[in-house]
Amino acid sequence: DVYKRQELDRLAAGVRGVKRTTGQHPAGIVVVPDDMDIYDFTPVSYPADDVNAAWLITHYDFHSIHDNILKFDILGHDDPTMIRHLQDLSGIDPLTIPPDDPGVMSLFSSPDILGVTPEQIQSETGTLGVPEFGTRFVRGMLEETKPTTFSELLQISGLSHGTDVWLGNAEDLINQGICKLKNVIGCRDNIMMDLIHWGVKPEVAFSTMESVRHGRGISDENMAILKKNKNIPDWYIPSCLKIKYMFPKAHATAYILMALRIAWFKVYYPEIYYTAYFSVRADLFDLVAMSHGKNTVKAAMKEIQDKGNDASAKDKSLMTVLEIANECLERGIKIKMVDIDQSEATDFKILDKHTILAPFNAVPGLGDNAAKQIVAARAEKKFLSKEDLAKRGKVSQTIMNYFEENGVLEGMPDENQLSLF
Repeated sequence: DVYKRQELDRLAAGVRGVKRTTGQHPAGIVVVPDDMDIYDFTPVSYPADDVNAAWLITHYDFHSIHDNILKFDILGHDDPTMIRHLQDLSGIDPLTIPPDDPGVMSLFSSPDILGVTPEQIQSETGTLGVPEFGTRFVRGMLEETKPTTFSELLQISGLSHGTDVWLGNAEDLINQGICKLKNVIGCRDNIMMDLIHWGVKPEVAFSTMESVRHGRGISDENMAILKKNKNIPDWYIPSCLKIKYMFPKAHATAYILMALRIAWFKVYYPEIYYTAYFSVRADLFDLVAMSHGKNTVKAAMKEIQDKGNDASAKDKSLMTVLEIANECLERGIKIKMVDIDQSEATDFKILDKHTILAPFNAVPGLGDNAAKQIVAARAEKKFLSKEDLAKRGKVSQTIMNYFEENGVLEGMPDENQLSLF
């Protein structure tokens, strides 16, 4: 018994600290020296213990390898795709868009420039669907801080991406009147530049920034130097000590420039903006509500709002799309139900300045491949009947029922009629 207990303790010590769960990185690429193999750095396993799986899964502990092996983050990013889409639809080169357009800057404090009121779109700002500034959390930050300059938008981006930088930190300092938005610590670079500006030696300023941005606080050695400096405000060091992670300013700048270009289209080319948004950024649609107009969309939004904390992740994703659809409709642009003869497979389409048409894949349960199949069959020959659509378009009975219920097949005969003339 004693031996068994000791052996159990020994085995337990061996697995102590091993994670029970794993996270997956969407696109991390690791470069291994050519005289070594991947197995020198990571254990591997079959996904879900399925020994017939085609791929093996690697298990990296990032903290153990970041000093001795090169890792690239190659991530998918919706913003460049969105901008390309906007460029293709408008013919306007996004690099020619001014980053300081007054109409665009006004979006961050009011939706007036869009021709709607906060009550109509249920938002005090005009930034719904604008990257970096569209979420409820960041819109709340905008309402509190009312940014009017590019540098203040940088601060907002840094504050919203950091951990323990805004909540319980900068937010309190601004609300208590101790600081203005432009003075708080927003991006990691602020720390180094602020300290140098207050007379701290560059190497001390740099090492303090590095330590704070990783959530390690300030070393005793640096703390002793900073405490002697009379130029540093009383609030500054306590604010640094709360921070767990910070965004770099260059990263925030790239994001903001993207956001401002997209926002410019939102202000001046609304039909192009909403078409691109629904095509690129939205995955879930309530097409029936969206095609019936703003009152139906508002009712669908209220249904989700009434669920409160019981709203699922799917509900929340749909809510984001419904908010944009509501704003689109309030600005006088109709969203049309799919059309057998005109709809694209996966992209929304501009019919005129006041109408955009849904693609086939916006229909619930109709995937991208099925949508492409319908369009490919239509390109060969126009659909003559419901029977023809179901057969050549390979449309399931469930989808045919949806089309039927929503007036998509109006005027279409059930079967092909033999034409005598």
